[in-house]
Amino acid sequence: MVILEKLYTADDLWEISHLPENEGKRMELIEGGIIEMPPAGWEHGDIAGVVLGLIWSYVRQHQLGRVTAAETGFSLTGDGLNVLAPDVGFIAAARAPEQLPRGFVPFAPDLAVEVASPGDSAADLFTKVEKYLQNGTRLVWVIFPERRKVAVYRPLAGKRVGVDSLGVADVLDGEDVLPGFALPVKECFAKKSE
Repeated sequence: MVILEKLYTADDLWEISHLPENEGKRMELIEGGIIEMPPAGWEHGDIAGVVLGLIWSYVRQHQLGRVTAAETGFSLTGDGLNVLAPDVGFIAAARAPEQLPRGFVPFAPDLAVEVASPGDSAADLFTKVEKYLQNGTRLVWVIFPERRKVAVYRPLAGKRVGVDSLGVADVLDGEDVLPGFALPVKECFAKKSE
């Protein structure tokens, strides 16, 4: 749901999202339109937490860079009209400054992980995937809790997008973005009794 009808920038989003009346609201910016994101549900948060924890531990152990949580905004484009907040983001060490600034990350993550919510349309999710890949993200994982599947997207030549669909018997591979990282898909959906 777009909450305002004017062309906004990343700077505008920063100011608006920090107003007292917007405290606790999660917002993203797509093509200059501010989109308010409803709070995630328990299943969504659990899956995002599992993936974040595993990636964070691996990245820290191997000193590969920085990992961000769902509230971190990435200003993807130089025009400042697109700010997305993936559920998990990874930035390679070579691109991460030693001293982190206060505002949005001024570039796309190397890896973006999105957990689909029940209200997310396929078109909205693919718009985000395209925005990430068009602006330098090298790998995008979209996790679908209801189907217990993960779509793995990567950029191809000529603005094309490659996609693989993985099920619970498969393994997510960090490829050249997170070398050596492997996550069995079933671990994303693990239940307490498993």
